[in-house]
Amino acid sequence: SVMKQRTLPGATDRRIDALLAVLADNAMIVISGAKIAREIGVTRSTVWRWIEKLRALGLRVKGHPRSGYQIERVPDILAPRILRKRLPPGPFGKRIHHFFKTDSTNAVAMTLGEQGEPHGTIVIAEEQTAGRGRAGHTWHSEKTNGIYMTVLLRPPIAPQQAPLITLVAGLAVRDAIVEETGIVPDLRWPNDLLFGKKKFCGILTEMNAEQDQIHFVAVGIGINVNHERIPEELSAIATSLRIETKRTHSRVEIVARLLRHLDSYYNRFLSDGPESIVARVSEVSSYARGKRVRIATATETYTGTTEGLEPGGLLRVRRDDGRILPVIAGTLSEAD
Repeated sequence: SVMKQRTLPGATDRRIDALLAVLADNAMIVISGAKIAREIGVTRSTVWRWIEKLRALGLRVKGHPRSGYQIERVPDILAPRILRKRLPPGPFGKRIHHFFKTDSTNAVAMTLGEQGEPHGTIVIAEEQTAGRGRAGHTWHSEKTNGIYMTVLLRPPIAPQQAPLITLVAGLAVRDAIVEETGIVPDLRWPNDLLFGKKKFCGILTEMNAEQDQIHFVAVGIGINVNHERIPEELSAIATSLRIETKRTHSRVEIVARLLRHLDSYYNRFLSDGPESIVARVSEVSSYARGKRVRIATATETYTGTTEGLEPGGLLRVRRDDGRILPVIAGTLSEAD
């Protein structure tokens, strides 16, 4: 039986999702307001009101209720029906909760996890008002230019292995970006992707677990895609795909690629074990071994050289005093 998807406060109305799907399916064609109204089950004046709302979000629609509407190109809005068409069969994206605006996709996903929402559920937003970064940092979420999404996972693993889930997500983003742009990003353990020294993606994994068992994990992924410029105070350390490639990118396409890779790495992790993920990260990240780094924790800041990953996914660092210890907590940066 099909589980009825719960309607979340603030989530995009299913009929708006249907409207976007109708417009996308009829791109470049004039389609009458009456026909749209019939197809999605609302009045023509509601269609008009919603189209005005979508125009404000940058959707290019010509026309008005009498003459009909014509969309100039398929919208790059991460609406469930548009996304689902591009996704492979499997758990990822069977259920998609879309928001035009929400506080934090991770916060929504954590709540859904507690309510028993299934593995592979996705929460995605065009804009976040309180994006969460690691260690309480805020994440700059610019409207409809970035990808702000959280994937809910229910991995049958011990909480000690949770760091590997972040790495699985990082590998999936990396491969999706290589496919989309042809440029190869670097993975900065455990949760950032960089071009050179500038970050364009951050991953925040939050979990609900007991001593010996994970109930669920919310993997939040934030990607700067079509930002033309980065706020002054971040421009030395952050970038976007558009800034790096000098062209705009389809967020729908990137999300579809990302979920395909996530599916494949996640299954590789479960079937071949942690070693397969650790080996892949060691291959593709300049931070895995031999990199001079600075680690800032709540109590101290120290420098050292990276010495590879442990089987559980933690990074070993040979501190300048000679001790080799895993980084349990702390923010990692390249030492000057």
